[in-house]
Amino acid sequence: MNDGSSENGRGYDVIVIGVGPVGENVADRVRAAGLSVAVVESELVGGECSYWACMPSKALLRPAVALAEAGRLPGAREAVTGRLDAAAVLARRDSFASDWKDDGQVGWLDGIGAELVRGHGRLDGPRRVRVQQPDGGSVLLTARHAVVVSTGSRAVLPELPGIGEARPWTSREATSGQSVPGRLAVVGGGVVGVEMATAWQALGSRVTLLVRGPGLLPQLEPFAGELVAAGLTEAGAEVRTGVNVTELRRPDPQGPVTLRLDDGSLLEADEVLFATGRAPRTDDLGLETVGLKPGSWLAVDDHCRVGAVPEGWLWATGDVNHRALLTHQGKYQARAAGTAIGAVATGGRLDPAPWGPHTATADAASVPQVVFTDPEVAAVGLTAAAAERAGLRTRVVDYDLAAVAGASLFADGYRGHARMVVDLDRGVLVGVTFVGSGVAELLHSATVAVVGEVPLDRLWHAVPSYPTISEVWLRLLEAYRDAAPEA
Repeated sequence: MNDGSSENGRGYDVIVIGVGPVGENVADRVRAAGLSVAVVESELVGGECSYWACMPSKALLRPAVALAEAGRLPGAREAVTGRLDAAAVLARRDSFASDWKDDGQVGWLDGIGAELVRGHGRLDGPRRVRVQQPDGGSVLLTARHAVVVSTGSRAVLPELPGIGEARPWTSREATSGQSVPGRLAVVGGGVVGVEMATAWQALGSRVTLLVRGPGLLPQLEPFAGELVAAGLTEAGAEVRTGVNVTELRRPDPQGPVTLRLDDGSLLEADEVLFATGRAPRTDDLGLETVGLKPGSWLAVDDHCRVGAVPEGWLWATGDVNHRALLTHQGKYQARAAGTAIGAVATGGRLDPAPWGPHTATADAASVPQVVFTDPEVAAVGLTAAAAERAGLRTRVVDYDLAAVAGASLFADGYRGHARMVVDLDRGVLVGVTFVGSGVAELLHSATVAVVGEVPLDRLWHAVPSYPTISEVWLRLLEAYRDAAPEA
């Protein structure tokens, strides 16, 4: 697809830096518009999600949850004995990570007509990308229309005494580890922390989860963190809240790591995972050559165009723009941005409507997310607290999922909870949260209701099948109807 080489570099219509799922979707959309595209990747084509995040983590978690669910069903419980076969789980995980080989993803790029340039890409002034190649050479690429940064984010390690000596795991090691540590300390109560605590506890580690705040999953409804903490405790993990790590020691590289906590106690583990935040992968991207600060998040408009760069040629999609650090949201942004770039390059105009193909407005208040723990958490839109902070006049409706017939059939002793947050002035949902086994598959119905701003009086006519967990929708609507009128 290289359609022009000169002393000014190899020319393309569009250059994409970073070829994870987000960069792949950008490339696909601009190619569909008939534009030439070069994609630059310094690691594996397919990115974090394919090899160190979504796919391997869910491959680790699914056997853990399946075994736990079987144990809650008489008949199935008696047929299931012993613990997970860790070697088999890790082997299946490896297959979902393609054994950390990207041949299949490269073949897909070839199929859409994108040109792959291996190496570390850095901006080199407006519309220019210099790629340092693995063989030590470099190549200059130039873009006629757009450069798209899709480099994602990386795990952040806190500055603590002894952290270098301790050689802690980040999310990458946690999803790609080849053996089960006897004792695993997990620092952080967010999504990565609780998911990896769930997975490695089921594989045989003795897990201690250390959380600085008062509870788990602080960005979600409080009951979500409470139910996940209860599930981890019942599975055998120790959950400790309100504690900070102040120091680490690992004098023997092959020996255990010792964590000193701010209450003065010591904790010894064979490995320690820090799941304490993310930072943009922009520190060595050449941002200074276009007037931006290295290491910064890239602020974008709803088309994913970087507003601080003149002439509108720089775009940023996925984690790097800090709008919603989720793969599905990044792919959504990529589709919007790629379509927008194609429209601009071919002389069209951008559709500013929130529902138009060129905008990524769903990043604001209707982001769906699943936490694949036991129990699962599925949420979209605003929490009750966030809606209140936004100044909305709301009614919060709660329902015990265990009281739904489909849930009681799903598992004996089913525990779960559902909440919907209603904007009383508009009569629509602005947030929905489910916690319980099997609730991930409820989430898209909630997302459609929130994004589509479906009036509650219409939702009465979306009849849930009986007996399924989806019947919770009817129960929530009944609870809303029966609630006392707002004062």
